[in-house]
Amino acid sequence: MNEEILGTVQGHRDGHGFVVRDDGERDIYLPPNEMRAVLHKDKVQVRVARYDYRGRPEGRVVEIMERPDQPIIGRFLQESGVWLVAPEDKRYGQDILIPSNATGSAKVGQVVVVELTEAPALFGQPVGRIIEVLGEVDDPGMEIEIAVRKYGVPHIFSDECLVQAKALPETVRAADRRQRIDLTDIPLVTIDGEDARDFDDAVYCEPTKVGRSKGWRLLVAIADVSHYVTTGSAIDVDAYDRATSVYFPRRVIPMLPEKLSNGLCSLNPDVDRLCMVCDMLITAKGEIHAYQFYPAVMHSHARFTYTEVAAILANTRGPEAAKRSERVQDLLNLHGVYQALLKSREERGAVDFETTETQIVCDDNGRIEKIVPRTRTEAHKLIEEAMLAANVCSADFIEQGGQLGLFRVHDKPSLEKQEILRNYLKAMGVAMSISENPSTREFQAIANATKDRPDAQQIHTMLLRSMMQAFYTPENSGHFGLAFEAYTHFTSPIRRYPDLLVHRVIKAELLGTHYKLPALPAPGEAEAKLVKRLATRVVEPRQKPRKRAQAKEVQAWEAAGLHCSANERRADEASRDVEAWLKCKYMREHLGEEFAGTVSSVTTFGIFVTLDAMYVEGLVHITELGGDYFRFDEARQELRGERSGIRYGIGARVRVQVSRVDLDGRRIDFRLVRDSEDGVMAAARQGKGQRDDSRGRRDGREEAARQDKWSRRDAKADRAQRNAAATPAAPAAKPAAGKQNRKAAKKAMLQGVNLAALEAEYAQERTPARPAQLDGVPAGESAAQAVPAGVKSRKSVRGKSVPALLLPDPASLPKNAVKPAPAKRAKAADAPGEAAQSGKAVAVAKPAKRKAR
Repeated sequence: MNEEILGTVQGHRDGHGFVVRDDGERDIYLPPNEMRAVLHKDKVQVRVARYDYRGRPEGRVVEIMERPDQPIIGRFLQESGVWLVAPEDKRYGQDILIPSNATGSAKVGQVVVVELTEAPALFGQPVGRIIEVLGEVDDPGMEIEIAVRKYGVPHIFSDECLVQAKALPETVRAADRRQRIDLTDIPLVTIDGEDARDFDDAVYCEPTKVGRSKGWRLLVAIADVSHYVTTGSAIDVDAYDRATSVYFPRRVIPMLPEKLSNGLCSLNPDVDRLCMVCDMLITAKGEIHAYQFYPAVMHSHARFTYTEVAAILANTRGPEAAKRSERVQDLLNLHGVYQALLKSREERGAVDFETTETQIVCDDNGRIEKIVPRTRTEAHKLIEEAMLAANVCSADFIEQGGQLGLFRVHDKPSLEKQEILRNYLKAMGVAMSISENPSTREFQAIANATKDRPDAQQIHTMLLRSMMQAFYTPENSGHFGLAFEAYTHFTSPIRRYPDLLVHRVIKAELLGTHYKLPALPAPGEAEAKLVKRLATRVVEPRQKPRKRAQAKEVQAWEAAGLHCSANERRADEASRDVEAWLKCKYMREHLGEEFAGTVSSVTTFGIFVTLDAMYVEGLVHITELGGDYFRFDEARQELRGERSGIRYGIGARVRVQVSRVDLDGRRIDFRLVRDSEDGVMAAARQGKGQRDDSRGRRDGREEAARQDKWSRRDAKADRAQRNAAATPAAPAAKPAAGKQNRKAAKKAMLQGVNLAALEAEYAQERTPARPAQLDGVPAGESAAQAVPAGVKSRKSVRGKSVPALLLPDPASLPKNAVKPAPAKRAKAADAPGEAAQSGKAVAVAKPAKRKAR
């Protein structure tokens, strides 16, 4: 217990806190008196003082090692003549005193940014000064201003960056077209959502011959951001610091200045733009037969929305198709290659869970008008498949060239998550399970086998939650969810820095050079936390040892990957915080109203319910579930009443009332409407189509009978008390000992009970309730397809199998536009192909299937 441990303080709104240990061991509890001298996010050294009855450690702060230089956002208040700021983030736990000469121009009630001048102490509050006034708490967009500062999101471009962006040209210059393929006559189009803010990808497809069989030629053109954002420039430094664009309702904080993100690098219709092209040949089975990369100049011939494309594909003779008659056949070709890629996905067994995504619709003042579900159409899936195919080719091209770059890695579930999932499937009576070394195909097989069950949503949610988070790293270990051996991000360099790095690596490979990552800042707090999480990865050794000369360069790429992954999570947290604030503000207008909902999550302290009409999630605390004692069943992921047997599991249908909204804590509390208990009880007795436990159906019926018995006893006792209160009280029996006195007391009690009313009520209650119906909407991320692997040796393509219109002149291609693979990785093709253009053979690199590693 004398060991001193390093860690980071994580405060709690109730006044206590925890120390998240650097070594990844169990967190250490800090009581409120210890939290008086420290602040949330402080780096401290603690010593374990004692252990509670459950063996959980309680600590004492020995020394504060580091205090992050991060401002605090809060409300400016005055109490008893004292100026103070109440932090918006309740994990700080203490108000900050503001001297009268440090208030600036702030007015009472406004949201301000505070810089600490004096640290807190055991007998003194922290002191600070106001450095920025954000405005009134109800100002439109205030929740976004709070979030970007709360999470440290960079939102102001440096002066050097803006000067450099201003000096960029307005259009594509003649000098920029050199050493590029002219694709301006190819009808590339963009397909995005109605609210899209930037257009970084365009597509085109046409049927062709792949060997002797029918296939498709798919072009994916991506904005060439790397042409304008050079390595180490002022724009590059700011882009790396942000690492990603952050999307909020009605506002976006871009990674690049607006002149690039909405101008030069946005593939707007009817203008020429520089791009990087992934040119692919895809078989009828959805396999990537060949691909090549080259820089080009393109001209977007149309800007489609997902809604338009879905309507045209559904009815090629409808009004939408009539407006775009010249592009209808191109869209049908895109749909054809999409159908082929779907076959490849099914063959791979990639995970494909359908989810219900929501969209917040705001008014002019930034307040929520309504929350509506996003409909995922064939158009969404079509573009997703095309982008994933290009990403797979990018990863394969980098790996075959021996270049260092950032891969998008998704590990298989951890051992702990695998065990939880196995126990859950067994408890729910699912005949299938996962192996000791699970594959993606096993997860998809379970999803397909259970899709028609009443509790399909519950099972699919657990399958999804067993998955790990993806991240960026130079060490390729594949993408588990998508069932790819190599995968990276190539298609969004406007909004993701890793994509920009991938473009630079591909260009270096085309020119026959080696891209070297510039000196970048050392990983910070977010990256350090991510390193701890990644330390628990379960990855089979598959990478060859690198030379010592590369070790330093690999470390630089690892730092860049950690930085980009951590900032991606930071952006997600900031976006969720704003959405939670807006939803809380929205639900304040519905206090006291009742809604139907579905249990979306179960914890030891209650159930989370998502409302059907609002798509808003709130907590029903365990104390609101009734007088029964509820235990959390980890195997089944449900709360179960000990006496009544009532079960609350994922997917259960309930009816709730909005009882409380905490805007500062971003929390919505529901109260369970008691009429819904009968429906839940009926669902529990029916067992949702499964046996209650492993002892068989007989034991399940016996247990249900015992539950009914206890329910009738409780109901009878409650009615007896109510009837006793409603009728004149009988003379109370004098307290005495012995059997005679007990009989007398019982007789006196029965004299005060209206037995006729009691029996009538009891008979009415025994009428069986209708069982609650379960919604079956699974959740997850759709997977997509392409099968990259080792690049085969070059082949020529005969005759008209590849249209000459789309084939770039070999003399104009960069040196290594098509890179042959090592002979040992080559594999004989099923149908050799050739290409001819004015008598010149055009080689296209062809990926071959690899065995699973």
